[in-house]
This record gives sequence, structure tokens and C-alpha cells, in this order.
Amino acid sequence: MSEHYHFHQGEAPLLVSLPHAGTEIPDAVLQTMTPVARASADTDWHVERLYDFAAGLGASVLQARYSRYLIDLNRAPDSKPLYPGASNTELCPTSSFDEEPLYPDGATPSPAEIAGRRRVYWQPYHDCLAGELSRLRERFGRVLLWDGHSIRSEVPRFFEGRLPDLNFGTAGGESADDGLLRRLLKKAEEDGRFSVVANQRFKGGYITRAYGRPGEGIDAVQLELAQAAYMDEAPPFPYDDGRAAPMKALLQTLLETALAWLSRPRGD
Repeated sequence: MSEHYHFHQGEAPLLVSLPHAGTEIPDAVLQTMTPVARASADTDWHVERLYDFAAGLGASVLQARYSRYLIDLNRAPDSKPLYPGASNTELCPTSSFDEEPLYPDGATPSPAEIAGRRRVYWQPYHDCLAGELSRLRERFGRVLLWDGHSIRSEVPRFFEGRLPDLNFGTAGGESADDGLLRRLLKKAEEDGRFSVVANQRFKGGYITRAYGRPGEGIDAVQLELAQAAYMDEAPPFPYDDGRAAPMKALLQTLLETALAWLSRPRGD
């Protein structure tokens, strides 16, 4: 285990990235933050548990240790907004999803502090991610990066109403082959237990957009889950085995489908 992330190296052409699963914040930083930050409410709760089968499929798994409140591993290093014109959170967020301040007035991170966090926490995760994708692509010729996320089912800051249960993103078709996305959507829709959309409010974050290069042998798919589909969204955010079991089974089916697609004869 790295000081900065958890990593399991597999032997299949699949890398599962969980950049918002971390909850740790160094004490020195936490002391500068508000009580809102201490709760880490906007964590992608329990996604590592939902995907704990992935290593058994041969996948490499990269999981963040540190909270997105410290630094967001799924944002551009220059903090360029993912969705221009919409509400966005920064590389080093200053507010929660409910727009509550994470720092007292006048205590938000300085440019120097942000640069330091980027170097110490953001860069190692991305170095590992890029290195593993390169290794897998060299071995297999084609590899899938699966970026696993979850979010509260109702967050007015980002979207109206209730979020569908499964939200696939391929950067509007730029980060992954359309044939792969079609197969994934078909499997999810055939399951019939969850609502499913693709490339709507969540089209893929920085990781999907930066690393997905289908023409160069790297397909990248982001899957954003509505947390209500597998857990209780109220503190202390408990995992619900009854709700989670069918979601977990579907996720395994989706990754198995993706692996089968990767191993198909070219042109299929």
C-alpha cells in the first residue's frame, strides 16, 4: 500500500479507479477546516465494497486514501471546470455539495497550498494510474479504465430531481468505443431493477476525459451511482446489504461484459 492510495495489481486488461473513496484528511489541514469538512459527507461511500469482487476478475484496483475535501483526484490539475456554465467544485474544494463552507472566512487554501497538495497527493495517484494503464496496454493491446463513483440521489446544486441509479459517462462518446457503451447499457437495462442513462448530467470527470483514448487502445468509462440504490444517504451513511446485493451483482455483470468485449475479435 502506498502512503497515498491503495493499489492491487491485477492481470486482466481492466483498471478500476475509485478516486473519491478516501476519507482521510491530515490533522494539520483538518484543523484549518470547518466542522462540515470533518464529516466528509460527500465521500463516494462504500464504492470499494461494491467493487470488492473486481480483483477476483483479475482487475487492477486503485483506490484513494484521502478525502476529496483535501484534493479532488478527478479534477484537472489547473482546476479547469468540468462543466462550464454549471456549478463545479474545485481541485481543492472550498464548499460542500450543499454549498456549506469547508473553511472559515479568509482561510481557504492559497495558490501555494493548492500546488503543494497537488504535488503531494494528486500526482502520485495519477502517476500510478498512468503507469498501470501503460503496463496493461503494452501487455494486452487494449485496456479499459473503469472510474467508479457514487453521489447522493438528490443534490440540487448539480441536478434537478432524483438522479437515475446508474449514470454512464464516456465524455459524450469521446473516451470509449460506442460499441462497448451499447453493450453495457443493454446489460443494465436487461437487469431491469435500476434506472439507467448515459452521457447526461455526468459525462465523465477529468480521469475519464484525460485517459480515455479509444484510438490508442484505452477505453474509459465513468459510472456514477445514486447512493440511494445501495445505502442510507443520512449520516452515518450505512451500507444496506439488501439494497446493495443486486447493485453489486449488476456491477460484476457489467465488468464481465466489458472484459468479454475487450477479448472479442477486432471488428466485432
